[in-house]
Formats: sequence, C-alpha cells, structure tokens
Amino acid sequence: MILQRRLLPDMRILQTFELAARHGNFTRAGEELALTQSAVSRQIRDLEEQLGKPLFERLRGRVVLTRAGEDLLPEVQRLLRMAERTMRHATAGAAGETVLSVNALPSFAQRWLVPRLAGYLAQHPGLRLDLSTRGGIFDFDEVQCDLAIHYGQPIWPGGSCTYLCSEIVVPVAGAALPAVTRAEALAERPKIHLAERPALWSEWFGRQGVELENANEGHWVDEIALAIETVRAGLGYALLPLYLIEQELAAGTLRVALDAPYSTDMAYYIVTPEGRADSAAGFRDWLIGQVSFRPLARGA
Repeated sequence: MILQRRLLPDMRILQTFELAARHGNFTRAGEELALTQSAVSRQIRDLEEQLGKPLFERLRGRVVLTRAGEDLLPEVQRLLRMAERTMRHATAGAAGETVLSVNALPSFAQRWLVPRLAGYLAQHPGLRLDLSTRGGIFDFDEVQCDLAIHYGQPIWPGGSCTYLCSEIVVPVAGAALPAVTRAEALAERPKIHLAERPALWSEWFGRQGVELENANEGHWVDEIALAIETVRAGLGYALLPLYLIEQELAAGTLRVALDAPYSTDMAYYIVTPEGRADSAAGFRDWLIGQVSFRPLARGA
C-alpha cells in the first residue's frame, strides 16, 4: 500500500477537532488538552487548510460545526477509537499478554457473558479481554474485533456464523404478582411489551391457541434490562429470554408465571472473521460449552 503522506492526518489535531466539536468551545477543548485557546484555534485552522474547507462557524462565545465538520466528525471519532484500541493491543503484546476483542449486545454481555468470564480468565492468565457492545453488523477489520455474539439470523457479510443458542422466552412475574395456570388467565393480566419486539406477546398467545383482543394493552419499554426491572417492580408480566434472567430466577426475584416456553425464530450466533486465523477458537468453544439450555422444537 502506497500512502499519500500529505493526506495522512495528525492524530493530535484530530483529537483537538473532536474535543472542540464535542464542547462547542475552543477554550474548553484547550483546557482538556492543556493547550491555550489560540493553540486550539491554530490547529483547527491547519486542519481546515489541509482539507480546503471550513469546519466550524465562529460565533460569539462558541463554535458550531459546518456541514463539512458534521460529515467529518463521525469519521474522526472512528479513527480515534481505532487508534486507541490499536495502542491497547500493542501495549498488551509488549507486556507478553494476548488481547481478545469480543463484541456482544449490552443485555447479553451484562447478564449472560460477564458473570461467566471470571472462570475463563482464571484459566487463561495471560489474556486481556477487550469487550465492546456495538450494535448491528460491522466490519471486523474496521473495528479490530476477533469475535462477535450476534442476535438474529446467521447472516454476517465477511463473517462465519456458529450457532450458540436459541432465544427461548417464558412469561415471568415479580414476587408481587401471582402465577397463573392457563394462558387465557394471563391474557387478562397487565403485560409489559418490548418496543423492539412488538408482536412477541401475540406470537406467544397464538402458540397457546389464545387470541388477544387488545394486543397493545399494557406498558411498553425499549430494552430488556428495563423490562426486567419493570416486572420486578410488579407492573406486569413479561416475556423474557431465559438466558438473560438466570440470576433473578435463581434468587426468586422473578419466577416463571406459566410453564409455557416459546422458542422464537431468532437465535444467538458466534461470528468470527472470514479468512483470518481463528485466534478466538478456544473462546468460541468455551462459549458453546457454557450454554445450559438447548433449542426447543418448533411448536414447543
């Protein structure tokens, strides 16, 4: 690869630009960098000259990004994150450690993965974990990731997918709400809905042979962690993945309201980069070994 050196960015100037954009103020950016306001202004001017376009509108007491600045900011932030991660990996190598970069969705990482990591790390004392919670599908090389735990279908351009576990949901209640013996009874109770899975209750009741008169009745939340807390508070019943409520079920703060599990069309997959030496093979095998629930047959 031949690089055009005149186009190579100065990382210090990019950091100055990012801070100035975030604060909307050259003085505050300078305070964070131990630079004077005039030094920050000079660096921004140098960057604007290199790009041939203004990045900020100078207003009284503050600065505002131009359209060119708004377009540049996310790319600069991506470069800075990559540079920071590169240095973390390089310093680990210098210390004789190995870095494993893993990405998982926040709820899965917090509630299933992290509680199990101590055992794995105890068996691999020279390993340093770099755990992120980026959402969606991304380029493994761009974010320097060795393994991702993906929720959905086994589709990831540039990645090889290995099945980890199905999503098995059950109706659960907090300590203040009673269990029920029939799905028809649950249809009359207050329910918690996940905004990202609006049809889940309808699907579950359909599998039980019950038609809901008002599928949207109840409270709505936008993430699983909030749904768990809402159920614990006694505001209603929710359909929650078994994998993500293991601790609450064991402690008795949540309980299965009706023994009618439902295996959805979604699943969790382990994804590793195609065409790259499988440095995460051991971790992948360990993840599979940690799964305690197996997929239910459709119709279960």
